[in-house]
Amino acid sequence: MSTAASTLDQTDASRPAVNPWIIALAVTLATFMEVLDTSIANVALPHIAGSLSAGQDESTWVLTSYLVSNAIVLPLSGWLSSIVGRKNFYMGCVALFTISSFMCGLAPNLAVLIICRVLQGAGGGGLQPSEQAILADTFAPAKRGMAFAVYGMAVVTAPAIGPTLGGWITDNFTWRWIFFINIPVGILSILLTSRLIQDPPYFRRRKLSETHIDYIGLSFVALGLGALQIVLDKGQREDWFESNFIVVLSLIATGALIFVVVWEWKQKDPIIDLHLFRDRTFGISNLLMFMLGFALLGSTLLLPLFSQTLLGYTAQDAGLALMPGGFMIIVLLPLVGFLLSRYTPRWLLLLGLCILAFSLFHMTNFDLNIDFRTVATARLIQAAGMAFLFVPINTAAYAFLPRDKNNAASGLMNLARNIGGSVGISVVTTMLDRRTQLHLTNLSSNLSASNPYLQSRIKALGQMLQMHGGGPPGSSPTPYALIQGVVGRQATMLAYIDCFWFLAFAILAMVPMVFLIKKTKPGGGMAVH
Repeated sequence: MSTAASTLDQTDASRPAVNPWIIALAVTLATFMEVLDTSIANVALPHIAGSLSAGQDESTWVLTSYLVSNAIVLPLSGWLSSIVGRKNFYMGCVALFTISSFMCGLAPNLAVLIICRVLQGAGGGGLQPSEQAILADTFAPAKRGMAFAVYGMAVVTAPAIGPTLGGWITDNFTWRWIFFINIPVGILSILLTSRLIQDPPYFRRRKLSETHIDYIGLSFVALGLGALQIVLDKGQREDWFESNFIVVLSLIATGALIFVVVWEWKQKDPIIDLHLFRDRTFGISNLLMFMLGFALLGSTLLLPLFSQTLLGYTAQDAGLALMPGGFMIIVLLPLVGFLLSRYTPRWLLLLGLCILAFSLFHMTNFDLNIDFRTVATARLIQAAGMAFLFVPINTAAYAFLPRDKNNAASGLMNLARNIGGSVGISVVTTMLDRRTQLHLTNLSSNLSASNPYLQSRIKALGQMLQMHGGGPPGSSPTPYALIQGVVGRQATMLAYIDCFWFLAFAILAMVPMVFLIKKTKPGGGMAVH
């Protein structure tokens, strides 16, 4: 028998007896729950702070603690799976996430809630990489596009609906229910996983007694990623490098992560397999996934904030403006999965980057008078671009990797998206604040007493206020306050436009990277199995 035929027989033998689509839905259930939890708690922070008698700044650790533990576990998931078995690791993560969600809902004070969120983030950190590895092994290379489309529905849609769902639950029930809703989903996921999923035949579980645990690498991975996530999450609030706290953590993160790269590269049994980046396609896929997370979470933060602060939308209306984008992703992802069986990922990636960049350039035309339809349409176009990126990036990433590297690869891919999202949020929040100050300074320079247009506007506003019951013109500071308010809104609007320009050019800069990806055959039949 030829080598190709033998490889084909081994691949077929690893296919599950259960319908693979049932397995895909079972593992996607828990992943959707976990990704949803990264954003659903955001809108509930004021309620959590008030209920637990904590300050607003203290309550933000509810988000930071989750992101830190989540980021630490993501790259370690492949190594942990090899020790306890992928099925056992996945079920353990679901169980830990579900139990800690229940404990979060019962937390009597902020300290207990933060500890439970650390446990919840640790459990959630292993779900996404494990699901990707399970899908990569369950489906033949030619069908992976459709499988990753199902996974993409969970990962891309959940952050968009999280704030809206969290606000609705908090307003109609209590913030504790944003954690309690995870319990039935987690129990169902554990039952389905135990019945449907098995480790593939090639997967060899290592005995812990025979495994050399790299404690040094493990410690520095946790230290570096934990410090980096805190810097990204707290940087703007602490005014970045004006804060000694941020400076110290930045130095710790930089030093620890540089040490990790050097140390893990030399290890025979590394905690994180950085040798995967020798494959050019895998490295570029990680870069593209980083930028997808950067644009996805950066714009997902900007649009609701813009709608509520400048257009006067309620939280629910702002969520509704994002919702058509979620439906667009759900509709397009299966189509993208089908197209991958006809075209190589490179062409779909090129199309996705162009659509996404176009949508962001389109948002630079926003003004203070746009209607709901304009915001929803812009998000719709943006979602179309993201749909044409997520599945091809994942498909290309696994194309030239041996299947026994699927676990390690999925951990690095998900880490790239999560860190990209954190960097995107940090960059746009900082840029929004700094550019608003700059535009406010520039616009205010025209508000001088010698400006005849300003004086005529003040006089007109004074007369209008007098007609509506105000004092005589010139006797009240209200006209000045109105003009200052208008200037402030215009400055903020210009800052949002600057952010959209920045995101658009950042995505456009990724177009040349697509041509560095190795050429592949349509349908993903190029995987090195």
